[in-house]
Amino acid sequence: MGVFVFLPLVLPLTAWPVARLAEQHLHPRTATRVLTAVAGVMALCSTLCLALLMVVGTAQLPGNPLPDGWSDPEVRAAVPYDEIAGKAAIPALLAVCAACARTLWRHERVRRRGHRALEGLPGTSVAVLPDDVSYAYALPSRRGGRVVVTTGMLARLAAPERRALFAHERAHLAARHHRHLLVTRLAARANPFLRPLRTSVAFTAERWADEEAARAVRDRRTVARAIGKAALVSRGAPAPALAGFAAPGPVPRRVAALLAPPPAARTRPSLFTAVGLALWCAAFGTVVSAMSSANSAVTMVLILRAATPL
Repeated sequence: MGVFVFLPLVLPLTAWPVARLAEQHLHPRTATRVLTAVAGVMALCSTLCLALLMVVGTAQLPGNPLPDGWSDPEVRAAVPYDEIAGKAAIPALLAVCAACARTLWRHERVRRRGHRALEGLPGTSVAVLPDDVSYAYALPSRRGGRVVVTTGMLARLAAPERRALFAHERAHLAARHHRHLLVTRLAARANPFLRPLRTSVAFTAERWADEEAARAVRDRRTVARAIGKAALVSRGAPAPALAGFAAPGPVPRRVAALLAPPPAARTRPSLFTAVGLALWCAAFGTVVSAMSSANSAVTMVLILRAATPL
């Protein structure tokens, strides 16, 4: 395997430039999907890399439950710096698993707490909470989800701006943005180098919903005005696991984007542009990471199979 086994751990660095360029130059829908896919694949590859290293490290520990043949010099020779890398991978992988489990647990806890807060209210697509605190968010569910908004938020928006708010939150539910947010959060827990993608997806998901709301109400300025007014009074969603109105992402950039012409829906930028070059670099890094992980996994399985006594 050689040093190629370590590539999935560092190749997420190639996604840093594409994160900023994608959110600035790509259509928000395309940027959200591309960045989520890149983050998910690279996170899986880096986790597999840690798992392979952990096998080598665990086999070196006294009293380990693995077959004795797995600690043979031939197996350890497949990983450079096996004594250091193998043992360091054990706590690293445990930390990744614990962080991802905690993220999933918090996501499910927030979702259940949100549904409990709506018990007793009419089962309509929009739930209005009697609260002077201003916030609005999309609460997903298996039946499509609901838009949750407080009376405090509605009182501060005019009728056209309320329609923009509802269209924005319905866009979150229709596109299942909570899944994109969850994937990138898990990816950032699996590999800290993927944190810029998590931030970018949180922004592009909001921009995607902004554009859908502008298309629904047919007035970009109304949506921009609603976001600006809501940002001044909003407390944000109860938890970052939910997509809120005018909460994630730099609000001035979102307002400026809505005051500009709609973004082009082109999905394949030219290679001879900055964003095209960044996208192809990220795609190349993702493919290399996946191939490196697959090659290392197959090689390790063959080596361990050969070293396992019959």
